[in-house]
Amino acid sequence: MLTAALPNPTTRRRLVGLLGLLGAVLALMLAGAGPAAAHATLQSTDPAQNSVVATAPQAVTLTFSEAVSLSGDSVRVLDPAGKAVDTGGPAHADGKDNTARVGLNSGLANGTYTVAWRAVSEDSHPIGGAFTFSVGAPSDTSVSTTALSGAEADDVVAALYGTGRAVAYGAFALLIGAAAFVLACWPAGAAHRAVQRLLMTGWVALLVSTVAVLMLRGPYERGSGLGQAFDLSLVRATLDERIGTALAARLLLLAASGVFLSLLVGQLGQPATPRPAQAGDGRATGDEPATDTDTDTDTDTDTDRTALQERTTEDAQDAEEAEEAELRQLERRAAERPQHEARLGLGVAGLVLAVALSATWVGADHASVGIQVWLALPLGVLHLIAMALWLGGLAGMLVGLRHGIGADAADRFSRIAFGSVAVLTATGIYQSWRGLGSWGALTGTEYGRLLLVKTGCVVAMLGVAWISRAWLARLRAAPAEAEAVAPVEAPEPVAVAAHSDDPVRQAQLARQQAARASAGRARGLTPTRAGLRRSVLVEALVAVAVLVVTTMLTNSPPGRVAGEVAAAGTANGAAVPAPGVPAPQTVPGQTLELKLPYDTKGRTPNAKGTATVTLNPARTGPNEVHLSLDGVDGRPVDVPEVELAFTLPDRDLGPLPVPLTAEGAGRWSGTAQLPLAGNWVVSVQVRSSDIDQTTEIKQLKIG
Repeated sequence: MLTAALPNPTTRRRLVGLLGLLGAVLALMLAGAGPAAAHATLQSTDPAQNSVVATAPQAVTLTFSEAVSLSGDSVRVLDPAGKAVDTGGPAHADGKDNTARVGLNSGLANGTYTVAWRAVSEDSHPIGGAFTFSVGAPSDTSVSTTALSGAEADDVVAALYGTGRAVAYGAFALLIGAAAFVLACWPAGAAHRAVQRLLMTGWVALLVSTVAVLMLRGPYERGSGLGQAFDLSLVRATLDERIGTALAARLLLLAASGVFLSLLVGQLGQPATPRPAQAGDGRATGDEPATDTDTDTDTDTDTDRTALQERTTEDAQDAEEAEEAELRQLERRAAERPQHEARLGLGVAGLVLAVALSATWVGADHASVGIQVWLALPLGVLHLIAMALWLGGLAGMLVGLRHGIGADAADRFSRIAFGSVAVLTATGIYQSWRGLGSWGALTGTEYGRLLLVKTGCVVAMLGVAWISRAWLARLRAAPAEAEAVAPVEAPEPVAVAAHSDDPVRQAQLARQQAARASAGRARGLTPTRAGLRRSVLVEALVAVAVLVVTTMLTNSPPGRVAGEVAAAGTANGAAVPAPGVPAPQTVPGQTLELKLPYDTKGRTPNAKGTATVTLNPARTGPNEVHLSLDGVDGRPVDVPEVELAFTLPDRDLGPLPVPLTAEGAGRWSGTAQLPLAGNWVVSVQVRSSDIDQTTEIKQLKIG
């Protein structure tokens, strides 16, 4: 019966239930995304950074550019001896989710206090930094770098976390792309074990990587070691964050995708049910209708009657053959209708599944915050799905070429890949504009440089894809190779003497050798197919590099945000060095000398010269600083005002001014507190007259 191959009611209910579940999860994911500014930045503090207050405050309050998530140790306040003086349990001030406030112990003594903070911005990236304020008057501080871990994660945890995210991207592309390749290009491939293994590999890899990222997120945010990955309290805290919700939704969607894969293989991986033979079907199989050849011998002489009978028989046979051909076509369509309906239902379910899974990335990353969130979210989903169709489809194409798919299937994938590249180009241009903000960010920020690397990899992929299209054109031009090739098993060898004189045995041996030699060709490995497979393999290898760079991009602050942070630092008086200028490495315990030429553009003798800053012992903690100003003739010059400060831009720390004591003409000394290791910036501000002034900066690396 033809209806026996139709999806049964249980299968239809499963498909409807799967679509409903995927739609509900997708709606929850997209509804949770709201506008914000990518990568939160610290806007203000109370007490202000580097300020000196007359009396000890009761609390420290931080205000950020966007909402942040806090943990039990998000804000710590340390006295000059490194002892914690906060009451713990930081919370949002007055219910505002873009603030953090922690209380202070009563009776704080005069001196310099250090505030270390860390939080998670709305785009799921950990941020952190430190600053100082003083009560009464500044003082020395012994705060260590360990006490101020900032936002840096443990190296092992960071490496494993990044690897997990990269594997998740690749597994998503493999799962979605391979399933789409089977549905759209090669339905018969669902019956092949290699294709089934490919689909299961993508599903298992995405499941394992998602669980790994969920467990590593806590120690990654807090900068703790790998041992904290199994701390259930950290896992619960992660689930309360936006990224935790996205990861939990992804696990739920993976359960639904397991049902989808079972339906995909179950519906498309089964051979078509043959129509049972019925009585009277002899003509349908091409049997010749019986003719009466035993006519009476008297009619043999009547040639006209015989010719008429032959023409009548031929006309009837032609009519029967046309009717039989039409019947066979109708039967073929009826037999294929169940598979078409199954492919349509599975295609809709797969599309919803792909959109929902991609939303677990888009809803918790750069696209969910910043400008034009309403447009960035759907374009981000399109970008990920197009990436999966292209890159994951390449894996399906490799398996298909190994098992002899026809040129028609390869052609269909070529068209899908072309459309995917067009979508990737359009959405990628928009994402680049949204993330960079300026042309200078292409080379002046890590995000821009990674974007250039990714663009280069994609261009390389397009070049290899062009070669693949050339091989595909050659495959279409060869009719003998263009058709799908069914696998042929090589015959079992029969023991034949290598030097037998029996001609029959020699012929049998020759046939066996020829059959085994052509086994690879029977599996589809003709020269043209082999060339196409090699080019697709190279394309897939470059795709792996694209996925790695994409993961690094999602972990980097967008260039637009980096520019805003730099502008904010300049507005607050923090010196920002030119990008790409290496910082000199210091040797702890040795004196470091920095020379900064200056020119205030004035006309007085002290308007131009060289400022020399010496730092000893050039390590974290207190450092003895000497500043000297020499004119163009090398002699000391005095100026009405000079200021010296240190800034750590990467940690939003500073500028930390150095109180200077005059020691003669053009000579000053003081103590600089450098609480953290990193690339510091020293700035010297020289005023040679009432109106002539300049500020010179230079980098140095501490630690």
